[in-house]
Amino acid sequence: MSEDRSSNGSTQRNWFERISQVLLGEPKDREQLVELLRDAQARNLLDADALAMIESILQVSEMQVRDIMIPRAQMVVVRRDASLEEILPTIIDSGHSRFPVIGENRDEVVGILLAKDLLRYRIQPEEAFSIRDSMRPVVFIPESKRLNVLLKEFRLSRNHIAVVVDEYGGVAGMVTIEDVLEQIVGEIADEHDIEEGVFILQRSETSYMVKALTPIEDFNEYFGTDFSDEEFDTVGGLVAHEFGHLPKRGESVVMGRFVFKVTRADNRRIHLLALDIREEADTPVMTGPGGA
Repeated sequence: MSEDRSSNGSTQRNWFERISQVLLGEPKDREQLVELLRDAQARNLLDADALAMIESILQVSEMQVRDIMIPRAQMVVVRRDASLEEILPTIIDSGHSRFPVIGENRDEVVGILLAKDLLRYRIQPEEAFSIRDSMRPVVFIPESKRLNVLLKEFRLSRNHIAVVVDEYGGVAGMVTIEDVLEQIVGEIADEHDIEEGVFILQRSETSYMVKALTPIEDFNEYFGTDFSDEEFDTVGGLVAHEFGHLPKRGESVVMGRFVFKVTRADNRRIHLLALDIREEADTPVMTGPGGA
């Protein structure tokens, strides 16, 4: 019994000696650090969720805004000259809380509109609506900004959204604090996400949201299709195979009469797909972020 206790104590002491070496500067590369952390998880010194979060934090420090941003074509925007009646349907349909305000086109982002700032016009209808009076200042950031730096800036400024510009000053997309946090803790569900236990959500007669983990058998039964499930079990696996690579958010592919667009994904897998059904079948076509 004393030998077992001595052996366990020796094992833990050896592991703590190794982690101490890391903290003191040895080993000096990230791969050895990750290996040590995985070893700790195998010894039940870390649980799987903690290990996954730590690895995600390490990855975030190497990622740039361009890796997770919402492409400009996918941004939900409101126009500077729009009336309150024109803006409200956009806000209601999207379910978002913050919107870039544009001028002549999407390269001219003049401010940020918060949905909550419109409440006063519903409470006091006699007050004349002015989008210019309601806009917040817009923060512009480069595509190359690292996510760990951006997260720190979001926290210090208490800002939750930024517009991303390319090297020529044109608008490339937008990014929110939720986008960054999801790279660390995984997908953050809100009231506009598909409920747990539901895999397919109909949005209109030809538009759906589909979880990537939807079994192909269930998809076939729902839509009356005959996609093969011999090689892949889920819709996400089927779509990723059609791309030939792990797609990023905004990329789309046409499979028969179905247009799959990636709306949520990380560097490991697809999470959520937007599905549009066309009347006539097309040959498979892939587009990059913001493609048709």
